[in-house]
Amino acid sequence: MPVDLQALYPKLIHLMLDTVFVVDSDNQIVFVSDACEALLGYRAQELTGTPITDYMHPEDLARTRASIVRVMNGQPHVDFRNRYLRKDGSVVHILWAAFWSKEVGARIGVARDVTALTQAEEELRFLAHHDPLTALTNRSLFNERLNQALQSARHHNQTLALLFLDINDFKGINDVHGHAMGDRVLCVIARRLERCVRESDLVARMGGDEFTVLITDVQSQDAMAGKVAQILAVMAEPLGTEFGGVKMPSCSVGVAFYPADGEDADTLLSHADGEMYRVKRLRWN
Repeated sequence: MPVDLQALYPKLIHLMLDTVFVVDSDNQIVFVSDACEALLGYRAQELTGTPITDYMHPEDLARTRASIVRVMNGQPHVDFRNRYLRKDGSVVHILWAAFWSKEVGARIGVARDVTALTQAEEELRFLAHHDPLTALTNRSLFNERLNQALQSARHHNQTLALLFLDINDFKGINDVHGHAMGDRVLCVIARRLERCVRESDLVARMGGDEFTVLITDVQSQDAMAGKVAQILAVMAEPLGTEFGGVKMPSCSVGVAFYPADGEDADTLLSHADGEMYRVKRLRWN
């Protein structure tokens, strides 16, 4: 017995896990498959007859309109991503394949939910440039940002400061209280350092118990002396009772200035590191 494919097509469309949209030249939805409820939280009859632009994330509206123009000009777009707002207000990331059908007089698009994939990609990008324990900038991104800041300082004839911090006797916390406690203390240090700088500045964990701080547009070395004093004071604040009596370790801070102490990243880092060890030796004497 021959199969009636024409009768089968609508049922196949509604079985698809991806959502099929048919949208006319005025952006009105004229058809949407049943998978729309899983995608956007709306039933098909709620969407039909409404503008598809009503559901787009406002920040993606302009570039989505550009994609619509492209499709309506006869150029299929098979790898376009944007965000839509679900019925409950949450955001869904969508991957589209769309083309304009002259026969139907509408554009036909297939939408796939890639929210989980997008979040995974964002997490991987974050981990590539940030310390997984403290969420601070890591060495790689810090070096990149330092070079960018140096270029800007040269162009605008500005001074910047590079601080190199080492936590004194941190090994003792790991040895006596365990590495889990040491990790908790490192996270406290990270948050305290962030409290001491502006949004335009940058704090990084270089590894172990070493941190760097990049401070841009420094007005004077005297002002930076005050900033170092602030950091030392904040770092000296005792840990909370939840740390079970663990004492907050002190830190040694070395400072290098551009351009006085060096005009490139390696020279500045080396100078700040040397200054930090000089301060540490004074503590031992």
